[in-house]
Amino acid sequence: MAAKILIVTGDAAESLEVFYPYQRLREEGYEVHIAAPTKKTLQFVVHDFVDGFDTYTEKAGYTWPADLAVADVDPADYVALVIPGGRAPEYLRNNADVQRITAHFFQADKPVAQICHGPLITLVGGTLAGRTTAAYPALEPDVTSGGASFVDSEAVVDGVVVSARAWPDHPAWMRAFVEVLREKAPVD
Repeated sequence: MAAKILIVTGDAAESLEVFYPYQRLREEGYEVHIAAPTKKTLQFVVHDFVDGFDTYTEKAGYTWPADLAVADVDPADYVALVIPGGRAPEYLRNNADVQRITAHFFQADKPVAQICHGPLITLVGGTLAGRTTAAYPALEPDVTSGGASFVDSEAVVDGVVVSARAWPDHPAWMRAFVEVLREKAPVD
């Protein structure tokens, strides 16, 4: 049986930030599960960067079924955690089960990949305090207020935590995360 990786996400997650790691990690041979507040079909969004706009735009994206509800997740069953961005982290950070799951990965020093607004989740409960992370640049005040150091870079590795700004950083982000996984949580 292949090692399992958990993606925690929900409605309004950025489509590319869910599907790219989902497919890339399956390509590496991992079994990948998507957990959301409830086991249902999720509605993802597409964030794009358009000339003349002061921030990203948002459109409806793909839909995809969650494999399980976060309340049913035993994080001990998983070797790594992926936290996509989009708007989902805004409300997921308040979910007690998401906090429980996230705390497990940090306490056990298991690999965690986060991108874009994903650090909104890892900042809760102080799990990101004392670490260095990338995030969507607008989150710099949130990151520093949470006791972490912000770096505006396409891939930041702090121990087993690998972070990036947004979907344009995917190649560097996943390349760095796969390197951590090969060392700390191999497929077999």
